[in-house]
Amino acid sequence: MSKDVILLSEAAALQVKDMMKHNEEEGALLRVGVKGGGCSGLSYGMGFDHEATADDIQFEQHGIQIIVDKESAAILQGTKIDYKQSMMGGGFTIDNPNAIASCGCGSSFRTAKEAGTPEEC
Repeated sequence: MSKDVILLSEAAALQVKDMMKHNEEEGALLRVGVKGGGCSGLSYGMGFDHEATADDIQFEQHGIQIIVDKESAAILQGTKIDYKQSMMGGGFTIDNPNAIASCGCGSSFRTAKEAGTPEEC
């Protein structure tokens, strides 16, 4: 497993830095993870954290310190996170090569080994 579990694009990193500044979270760690739920069984999560735990993998991309818990790392390995701007607004896009099914909203998925806990949409 690569130390850099996910690949954060430069556009996504710039958006994360803007969000850190706006929320007065400069210097925070970006936590990326997976939890059960969503219509396909697993959902992505991103947020700010102030310390890593012994169960986290930590790495840096584009000046952002990123942490992923080891359980999520196996599911997220090779995932690309980008930020796209359009006429309808902007948002993060997640391209997970391990996902075998996802729902229309793009934030819920499952892998061949992890079904998660599907919920009604």
